[in-house]
Amino acid sequence: MSKIAVVYWSGTGNTEAMAGAVAEGAKGKGAEVTLLTSAEFDASMMDQYDAVAFGCPAMGAEVLEESEFDPMFESCKSVLGGKKIGLFGSYGWGDGQWMRDWQDACLEAGADLAVDPVICNEAPDDAALEECKALGASLVS
Repeated sequence: MSKIAVVYWSGTGNTEAMAGAVAEGAKGKGAEVTLLTSAEFDASMMDQYDAVAFGCPAMGAEVLEESEFDPMFESCKSVLGGKKIGLFGSYGWGDGQWMRDWQDACLEAGADLAVDPVICNEAPDDAALEECKALGASLVS
């Protein structure tokens, strides 16, 4: 059975809702899923999971949340090589540049992106939640 971690930070609940849908998609494919906030996860935990989905909204000038999520993610970058991951998050302005930058950083670190990242403007609608479920399912080996 695949073990999947869904690690997220959410300020308004939008990314949290997306995280729940990612977890649901992975569980639907038979995975054992652990849902964690960024404060509950660190790089030493990466090897406990077959795949990890990371979720963070765009903050400020389209960057990852700077106090909790980004420091956690930066610590994980050195162990992303060959790891199957997924990315998701919401935004309220801009055009998704934060996600493109984040995706590039993951690829540079050698991560295996299971599918294209899932982004949505503000609260996820039904289509975005379905994309999140598909992302979760794609992480299951």
